[in-house]
Amino acid sequence: MKNLFISSAFLMLLFASCDNNDSDSSTPAEASLVTSSNTSGKITYLDLLATTPMVKSFTVGSIDTEGISYNNETDAVIVASRTNNRLETYTGLKTALTAGTDNLMLSLSSLTGEFTNARETAVSGDIVVVTQDQLASNGLINKLLIYKKTTTGFSLLKTFTTDFKLWGIHMVGADLYAVADLTGDIVLFKDFMTNASGNIAATKRVTIAGLVRTHGITYSASDDVMILTDVASATSATDGGLIVIKNFASIFASTAAAGTIALTNQIRVYGPNSLLGNPVDVAYDSATKYIYVAERLNAGGQVLTYSYPTASGDFAPINVRAEAGVTSVFVLRK
Repeated sequence: MKNLFISSAFLMLLFASCDNNDSDSSTPAEASLVTSSNTSGKITYLDLLATTPMVKSFTVGSIDTEGISYNNETDAVIVASRTNNRLETYTGLKTALTAGTDNLMLSLSSLTGEFTNARETAVSGDIVVVTQDQLASNGLINKLLIYKKTTTGFSLLKTFTTDFKLWGIHMVGADLYAVADLTGDIVLFKDFMTNASGNIAATKRVTIAGLVRTHGITYSASDDVMILTDVASATSATDGGLIVIKNFASIFASTAAAGTIALTNQIRVYGPNSLLGNPVDVAYDSATKYIYVAERLNAGGQVLTYSYPTASGDFAPINVRAEAGVTSVFVLRK
């Protein structure tokens, strides 16, 4: 496919409103939480502004999904289907909610097989980034795939390969942050879409002290806070954690490449009261300061809600919701 060159100035306009797990509005007209699952074939929707919020689940055409996002203007969710190995859009969520129906119809998709073993998406306007984690069936290749949503589906613009395993990603302006799976590192790709398709080199990679294995990542520009999850041992239901880094922009900038962000620059939530075993995804609502976590291991899957921690400790979530096979969480607030 012909490579596209997009200027940094254009990208800044394109991604100016991008923050796939954050909100900066103090008087929102919409606030919702959506989740995906890798076992149930369902997604869930929760109206966070309802007087009595109630979770509604909808059946979709994929048993195993990752990287959910929701657009209230189009009333559509986008997921990366690991069942069908493609991006999928399901529309009419609120229509189905009003009608009392429990299934959503597929409206758009990408070509099948352009990726396998998807782990996360990041969405801004019509641009969708997908991570592919290495697997024997995909030749042990880690990829970042950039799609443009069209009226008929998703057009693949670029494909990047990385020399590290991928999981969570988050866009900030024209830049992309990614976690390096199996490590305690995070990676920055500056102006990442200006690169030509092919292997992409990290602009900067740093280690988060004390973090065993990163998965979930989200950043709030309004609060300048980075939040990461630690799944630690995949077989342990008690060793997971949350790491909050305040004043992240300056801390990251002052940390040398291949350097370490010290424990003193972190707020850490670990311990049996936290119920964190394998927290695979995280979302943050800057209006309420709540942190939402997709906990995959405990009780077969739970959505955990935490108040923003001001100090490190073993803090219990303020809300626990059973969600079989939950893989991703997304907060929309406008």
